[in-house]
Amino acid sequence: MNPEIVAVSMQPDSPFHGLEGLKHMATSIVPTIYDPWLADRNLEMGTEPSYAMAKLLARQEGILVGISAAAAVAASLEIAREEAAEGRSAVIVTVLPDSADKYLSERFWEEA
Repeated sequence: MNPEIVAVSMQPDSPFHGLEGLKHMATSIVPTIYDPWLADRNLEMGTEPSYAMAKLLARQEGILVGISAAAAVAASLEIAREEAAEGRSAVIVTVLPDSADKYLSERFWEEA
């Protein structure tokens, strides 16, 4: 309804990724509910930055989220950096779609 709102989609940056629950749309079976024209922009996110964000959120912010939620935060921060670099202010809203309870035994928590 507001033409100033920009909708950004985020997906894994490669077909072989570790972002549980997310699809690399270019190589996936596309669900019938997916509308590629809904987003104004598509952003790709890597597995390693998402793992790092999950650890950062847990250790520094006390927010225990899963990998896809961490990927959403990492993508939001990338957008924030881009907006700041262009001298623009922005309100960025994201959804944290999962918690970390399924991932507590994953090895990435132990890595530096």
